[in-house]
Amino acid sequence: MPASSPSASPCSGVYMVFFGFLYLVSLQEENPPLSAESRWKDQAETVIIGGGCIGVSLAYHLAKAGMKDVVLLEKSELTAGSTWHAAGLTTYFHPGINLKKIHYYSIKLYEKLEEETGQVVGFHQPGSIRIATTPVRVDEFKYQMTRTGWHATEQYIIEPEKIQEMFPLLNMNKILAGLYNPGDGHIDPYSLTMALAAGARKYGALLIYPAPVTSLKPRSDGTWDVETPHGSMRANRIVNAAGFWAREVGKMIGLEHPLIPVQHQYIITSTIPEVKALKRELPVLRDLEGSFYLRQERDGLLFGPYESQEKMKVQDSWVANGVPPGFGKELFESDLDRIMEHVEAAMDLVPVLRKADIVNIINGPITYSPDILPMVGPHQGVRNYWVAIGFGYGIIHAGGVGKYLSDWILHGEPPFDLIELDPNRYGKWTTTEYTEAKARESYGFNNIVGYPKEERFAGRPTQRVSGLYKTLESKCSMGFHAGWEQPHWFYKPGQDPGYRPSFHRTNWFEPVGSEYQQVMQRVGVIDLSPFGKFNIKGQDSIRLLDHLFANVIPKVGFTNISHMLTPKGRVYAELTVSHQSPGEFLLVTGSGSELHDLRWIEEEAVKGGCDVEIKNVTDELGVLGIAGPYSRKVLQKLTSDDLSDNVFKFLQTKSLKVSNIPVTAIRISYTGELGWELYHRREVSAALYDAIMNAGQEEGIDNFGTYAMNALRLEKAFRAWGSEPADFIGKQALKQIKAKGLKRRLVCLTLATDDVDPEGNESIWYDGKVVGNTTSGSYSYRIQKSLAFAYVPVELSKVGQQVEVELLGKNYPAVVIQEPLVLTEPTRSRLRKTGGNDKI
Repeated sequence: MPASSPSASPCSGVYMVFFGFLYLVSLQEENPPLSAESRWKDQAETVIIGGGCIGVSLAYHLAKAGMKDVVLLEKSELTAGSTWHAAGLTTYFHPGINLKKIHYYSIKLYEKLEEETGQVVGFHQPGSIRIATTPVRVDEFKYQMTRTGWHATEQYIIEPEKIQEMFPLLNMNKILAGLYNPGDGHIDPYSLTMALAAGARKYGALLIYPAPVTSLKPRSDGTWDVETPHGSMRANRIVNAAGFWAREVGKMIGLEHPLIPVQHQYIITSTIPEVKALKRELPVLRDLEGSFYLRQERDGLLFGPYESQEKMKVQDSWVANGVPPGFGKELFESDLDRIMEHVEAAMDLVPVLRKADIVNIINGPITYSPDILPMVGPHQGVRNYWVAIGFGYGIIHAGGVGKYLSDWILHGEPPFDLIELDPNRYGKWTTTEYTEAKARESYGFNNIVGYPKEERFAGRPTQRVSGLYKTLESKCSMGFHAGWEQPHWFYKPGQDPGYRPSFHRTNWFEPVGSEYQQVMQRVGVIDLSPFGKFNIKGQDSIRLLDHLFANVIPKVGFTNISHMLTPKGRVYAELTVSHQSPGEFLLVTGSGSELHDLRWIEEEAVKGGCDVEIKNVTDELGVLGIAGPYSRKVLQKLTSDDLSDNVFKFLQTKSLKVSNIPVTAIRISYTGELGWELYHRREVSAALYDAIMNAGQEEGIDNFGTYAMNALRLEKAFRAWGSEPADFIGKQALKQIKAKGLKRRLVCLTLATDDVDPEGNESIWYDGKVVGNTTSGSYSYRIQKSLAFAYVPVELSKVGQQVEVELLGKNYPAVVIQEPLVLTEPTRSRLRKTGGNDKI
């Protein structure tokens, strides 16, 4: 594949041929009309910083939805940064359930944008094919198919013969199957952005450029002063959509957004006779083992690789010194050697590439977050500061994220859950070193097999390890949870300790079964330190929690499980609420929800004018869980406080000493068995753990991890709703939902499989049609069958109803059962006292 003098300059002659018309338009847009500046506003409802496709899409959607005074400020010209040089791929596919909705909306918007705005967008939809050349890839395709059946997206597994028919230039020697998405394709990023800009202006938004933001000053009332060379603008909210300048914008207000600029290259060929002779456009191709994408570009081909983390290039100078002030529509020097193994793979798969000339190699900056997903939404700790940053795939995300954020801003809540994009999933533990290590890994892993329960190990451990990390790390397989290392499962001598991901049952299946029996029959200990933990106190603390939670506030010395709802009645979060002393509470949430939930609590406290002190004590407190029929006997050896059932009741909380170590003990366990959670200073975790393990030798005490806890918890089918609480957020919406009646219900299913178990998000079939989806699943070691929770139509929700669950391309018979499968220990204890049946 000979190269014809590739150039890194966007103004090279060949590049001008490729982008000729578009780049000439860009030159005309470089100096905005004076009317834009003359329409400068002193005040705005929303100021969007950044004129790439993401920021312009948000301006379009806000203005179209009716928001007045939407202003976008761009430092140089629209599309400068990463948008203008993007390859422009669009796909319905995403392994994440919720991001499929973002992709779907984007494509549907792009299909009608030209008609709406009168601007040509250059949208091609020849479809796309992901290529499987190994059996495990075929399993991955089957795994993804069951997660698509209950979505609107079309997706099919196709045979090699069909692949060759659709893409006749392929070498078919290794191809086993393809994952085909009709409607996928590519769009011209510049034209897309200009169409969105035309729409934004049409609906009343003001786009001002060049207008670099030089300073952001928060005001006491929650508004912002936005400083530019043109003057100052007062904004009710600001949205950072500044692409690879987002770090600089964040630093203006003291935030360190975990973003890394990386170099991404793609190659454009000259005309290829075999391509020119085709009667229809080739589908976009993704060779997952070769780690590259390839599409038709006029009568030639365009292909871009994702090289390994060892070979990929981070723009280190930008990390250390910031983005060069004048950088806008420039490119980096190309480096063909760095991607040569992928070029060879492409030529092997598409042999006509071997005799094609390279007319350009584009090497431009894109921005990566540690986990490759963008950060979208309001930021914790800073009022009315929103972000839409970290987009490695901004073109396909632009439409959907613009709509998603617009709905959230206008209606006070997101239209659906996208917690995986929450900017608050990162924290102080996300250092630059960690971010760079993860960005390298994420880039290099772009096309690796996406297994369930996947773990990635770069940048670990962070500074956020529990006091037990050194004690347990050689005994277990750790999982990563919001910066923490937490045991997933423990191995014994002679057992395979390795990380062995699979779509089938793997090396942890038997050890987890042993841990399950450990808790059910004896006593187990688990490290729960990653829980998010908040102290709330003050004269308005009860008023605030009454407003936040759809449950009654527990009495002093008691705990309950409560839910925060959105105004539309959706569950925003589930927390454990413990009333420790009059007006002082400990709130506990899942590790991945820590700052997500804290932001909501803080925001509602401000809105309500509540006189409260809210303190995040997540890093200060360690948590040990102890559970099983002998847990009381073991703990009683270490404390003088009476732990008997009549004195220390279920859902009570007390301060006591265990082995002379102060703890806050809550009688609760997510296993559903007799147990306590012991909250203590993080630095004494190892001493507390050693004392408990030594005291429990006679009872056969041992460790268990989160996999076993999940199996135990699902069997208990936990529900915890209050009776008639105060006027909480979402109460009226719930009443309306109840009055209208439900269309579907959450049911518990059992199913007999072979060596595969449900994880959640699988399709539910009935009478040859997809009728619902699972929400979670596991293997039940009690009944030795798979267990899943699923949403199904009300008419299919009765106990005994037969349905099917799709797993790896096969439908397994399932039946709706009476839940819970196993009664919780407190319920069994109560039934024993009243003479009831406790053997369910």
